[in-house]
Amino acid sequence: MIPKSMVLRWPKEKDYCESEGIKMELKVLATDRIEKHESLIIRPRIKVWMARAITIVVLWTSLVHLVALGELLGPSLLKGMPYCFSTPAVENDLAPAKVVLPPKRTYRNNGYLLVSCNGGLNQMRAAICDMVAIARHLNVTLIVPELDKASFWADSSDFKDIFDLDHFITSLRDEVRILKHLPPRVKIRVEQGLSYSMPPISWSNISYYENQVLPLLLKHKIIHLNRTDARLANNGLPAEIQKLRCRVNFNALRFTSQIEELGRRIVKVLREKGPFVALHLRYEMDMLAFSGCAHGCDSKEEEELTRMRYAYPGWKEKVINSELKRKDGLCPLTPEETSLVLTALGIDHNVQIYIAAGEIYGGEKRMESLLGDFPNLVRKETLLEPSELMYFRNHSSQMAAVDYLVSLESDIFIPTYDGNMAKVVEGHRRFLGFKKTVLLDRRLLVDLIDQYYNGFLSWDDFSTAVKEVHANRMGSPKRRLIIPDKPKEEDYFYANPQECLQLLDEPLKST
Repeated sequence: MIPKSMVLRWPKEKDYCESEGIKMELKVLATDRIEKHESLIIRPRIKVWMARAITIVVLWTSLVHLVALGELLGPSLLKGMPYCFSTPAVENDLAPAKVVLPPKRTYRNNGYLLVSCNGGLNQMRAAICDMVAIARHLNVTLIVPELDKASFWADSSDFKDIFDLDHFITSLRDEVRILKHLPPRVKIRVEQGLSYSMPPISWSNISYYENQVLPLLLKHKIIHLNRTDARLANNGLPAEIQKLRCRVNFNALRFTSQIEELGRRIVKVLREKGPFVALHLRYEMDMLAFSGCAHGCDSKEEEELTRMRYAYPGWKEKVINSELKRKDGLCPLTPEETSLVLTALGIDHNVQIYIAAGEIYGGEKRMESLLGDFPNLVRKETLLEPSELMYFRNHSSQMAAVDYLVSLESDIFIPTYDGNMAKVVEGHRRFLGFKKTVLLDRRLLVDLIDQYYNGFLSWDDFSTAVKEVHANRMGSPKRRLIIPDKPKEEDYFYANPQECLQLLDEPLKST
């Protein structure tokens, strides 16, 4: 804003438009003032008046063009000038900012890449980043990825219902050509069965796509990748590919304005009451059935979870020893265990805790101990009116997107299981400046909890041990742990995209 003392003061509209300096005093040329004795007219005087008239016309024309140019280019020195013959333009700061698009990248198109994502929101999010990087490297045209509608969550949302589709396409146009749909002539080939469909090998390096996938693309011109989860390696990739994965994740994949507005609304309500913790309490029915973790469940609940596990062919592991998995740290903490750990870590019992999760298995009964210790537990459903969530309620991926945004903004993020949301949010919080994320060591915690419950540890010893275990597990800078030939056991790229982070001055640790 320009200070009032610096604003140019203009004459009033009437005075300005009729001022002596603006009027063309052509009345000297009027016929009733001209004497018939032309011989008495002095030619130099006529030239002077004509010069004055022409000069004024030129200046006036220039002024009109200058005003028009000022309106076109935005804020100008003429912003305060009155308008004699047009309606003043709307204040420029109320107009939307002009988006500067990156220049299109031109390249010889090797074919078209169709992608069918599988899994939940954050598994698909990571997969989309991978597919963009692969499409860029192979010089192909990417068709907007299809989201999973057949999984446990049965969410009918399309890409455009969750992400800002136009932004996704335009923000990456200097890297890869992305189309909303196949061109008609190419679509006919797909309908005629002339495309090639395949699931790429998990955790593949870029040479696999160069040597195995690209030849198929050149032959068939259309490749359909029908599975996308973890199809690109964590490590050993060129730096430009790793950085493109980050660019897609942190910039191109922007949620829709409706989802972002809902997330902002929740954060505003929480911030009005002070700091808050986002707790990703992954004690949900699908996770328990998939993992086979039934600690704390009664026999009826165990049977229900087992039936669900066998009902989904994609969940390949069927016979699972729940207690062994828990001892290995492969199960989500129960609400009771979570309450114990939060208390041991020194989390204030009066702090707001936002539950970033779906419906907790066992409902209110299972949440009694956690709610008793931390009475300020809140959820989307308790912070907003039912009408505000009505559109999103039957779309689990859209609800998960809201939780994702709130988790990013929280003062502390604590996941009770290292699933896809936990990992992707962790990496995003690192990108945002290494915001505090408590990475629970469940294997050690389960052992400490059992010792405490069995009377082998006092509360003070238990609490001290929990704090010591997690002193260096707060999302601070570190190098990814690399385990050759064991990609599932090493650090996930999206949990710690170190190639894209502005690392702090402290020495990097490898844990």
